[in-house]
Amino acid sequence: QVELVESGGGSVQPGGSLRLSCEASMASFSVDCMGWFRQVPGKKREGVAWFDGRPSIADSVKGRFSISKDHVRKILYLQIFDLRPEDSAMYYCAVRPTHWCQTHDASDFKYWGQGTQVTVSS
Repeated sequence: QVELVESGGGSVQPGGSLRLSCEASMASFSVDCMGWFRQVPGKKREGVAWFDGRPSIADSVKGRFSISKDHVRKILYLQIFDLRPEDSAMYYCAVRPTHWCQTHDASDFKYWGQGTQVTVSS
């Protein structure tokens, strides 16, 4: 059984920073592929970062987003710097129950959290 709970979202001004957290209840936290996705209403869910023993960041957010894992506390983090209005979205944590992510498409991820909202505006 996998349970994911995201937190850390909020309303911030452009240029600000946030650290999103995903607390995971799962036995395979240290070995499974995990990722962060975001979605705005009416648009496709977009992957932004993944971790399968090494971090991967989508080209669209590279340089501003980073992903990390706390293996002891079983928390997946997404650090976001220099927030922009176009970063406003619901952010989701997800698990693909394989060791390597291989692909980064949302349809390949099996377990999802409920999301945490990020709003960037002045």
